[in-house]
Amino acid sequence: MRATEYFARGCDPSTLVVRQIMEDAVVTTSPASSAMGVAELLSEQSFGSLPVVDEDGILRGLVTEFDLLKAVEQGKDLRAVAVSDIMTKDVVTTTEETPIMNLIHLLQERHLIRVPVVKDHKLVGMVARRDVVFAYVKARAIYWP
Repeated sequence: MRATEYFARGCDPSTLVVRQIMEDAVVTTSPASSAMGVAELLSEQSFGSLPVVDEDGILRGLVTEFDLLKAVEQGKDLRAVAVSDIMTKDVVTTTEETPIMNLIHLLQERHLIRVPVVKDHKLVGMVARRDVVFAYVKARAIYWP
């Protein structure tokens, strides 16, 4: 759940930090999961990617639609491929304390759609461009007492 959904009054959007706009209920997968299972989940839930975490919640990678398409293009059978074999391992991340303006710069500069949020290498959330836009709208909204 995003904290911005509970804003009771407007504020200056530039004062927000990632903790306030990120989604903390994140669907994840493990490195040993089947690529086909992830493909099915992405299709059913309209997700573009899933964070890959180990049993301790440490972020190990990100498996994206692009990763799946690349595997298919290479002739791999997704039913026989583990997520760890196709996931993106060098993942750009952010922290809960990152100011929203820094996040916007990161998203724009790296042409990213979403970024995992980590604390001590553990996944604590995901933040997407859509979350930034939603937060801006909520922060600029006029609320009546």
